Amino acid sequence: MAASQLRTIAPLPLPAAPAAPAGRPAPEPRQRILHVFRAPVGGLFRHVLDVARLQIAAGHEVGLFCDANTGGARAEAVLAELAPRLALGLTRVPMRRNPHPRDLTALHGLHGLIRRAAPTVLHGHGSKGGLYARLVPGIAGRPDPVRAYTPHGGSFNYQPGSALHRMYMAAEGILSRRTDVFLFESAYIAGRYRAYVGPTDRLVRIVHNGIDLAEFAPITPAPDPLDLVYIGELREAKGVPVLFEALARIRREQGRALSLLVVGSGPDEAALRACVDRLGLRDAVRFEPPQPIRDALSRGSVMVVPSLAESLPYVILEAAAAAQPLVSTNVGGIPEIFGPAAPALVPPNDVGALASAILRKLDQSPEARSGEAAALSAFIRCRFSMQQMAENGLDGYATARSARE
Repeated sequence: MAASQLRTIAPLPLPAAPAAPAGRPAPEPRQRILHVFRAPVGGLFRHVLDVARLQIAAGHEVGLFCDANTGGARAEAVLAELAPRLALGLTRVPMRRNPHPRDLTALHGLHGLIRRAAPTVLHGHGSKGGLYARLVPGIAGRPDPVRAYTPHGGSFNYQPGSALHRMYMAAEGILSRRTDVFLFESAYIAGRYRAYVGPTDRLVRIVHNGIDLAEFAPITPAPDPLDLVYIGELREAKGVPVLFEALARIRREQGRALSLLVVGSGPDEAALRACVDRLGLRDAVRFEPPQPIRDALSRGSVMVVPSLAESLPYVILEAAAAAQPLVSTNVGGIPEIFGPAAPALVPPNDVGALASAILRKLDQSPEARSGEAAALSAFIRCRFSMQQMAENGLDGYATARSARE
């Protein structure tokens, strides 16, 4: 699709809700839900897709409004498959990650879509989606849609005290007045909001990311798996240089040349490849483009998540559900995922601690390693249901509307 093109599937009219049989509670009215976000990539995109599909299955009418310039062929294929089921359409317009004059053009496009599609809920995801969904004006003479916001980390992961952090937190404070319900994906981000934006009189819910029962199926290891696998964006904020430094230290101090598969793409790929060369690890590190997570997990004995900042990452939920042995840093909402196993998490940006945790996991007996992984999988099964995630979000919309009325 051309960057300037705006494409929308015509919205369907909203039919009347069926009457409830005598003696039964009335069904929830059908909602017209428009999800607004920027980039169709990563965990945020997966979250929106999961929620949209479940909302459609529950009888609601759904649309997506997102960036036209990111996502690549994989996003195009996924969105093309979903588009026929989107009663409020798939609309893609150019967006920028940081504040930009083009935001006014995107807001104008969103306002026109609201006029045509008449959503009852505007759900903004991430900093840019949350900005658009809450800043766009309503339509005169119509009830204003419920405005929901899920941060997914975003601006809340900037270093506190920095100029950008102060600017974004000030903007969050202003936008809170246009928010009916906060659907935080982790208690960690909810805490960051309280600490740096302040208390709010708006409805607040913690709605953890959830995964499907099929994702608990065991992974069959590939022949001759590498020692370690990293899956995610190729950005320094993900702590990948710290992982490379840990491998170099293990080789230098222990004489062990561990192998690592790096799966992903991102803006810092060239710098990360240069880091591998500088540390003399070219023979140990293999880079590959994004691919299905279970395929990547099957090719490494232990997954390492060296992140410096996170919210509630799907990559850990998916790996833990499949009982993949894990080494991870203690950042963001990751302790909420690990639960009783959280003491095993590693401080971020600590090369020595990460190296020690990797060696401990690799040197465990197969029985001990699989036992720890199975226990974490059982904890995930009890706490992170995809269906519960969707139901809690719908309940948040309904409660916010009732509170407004």
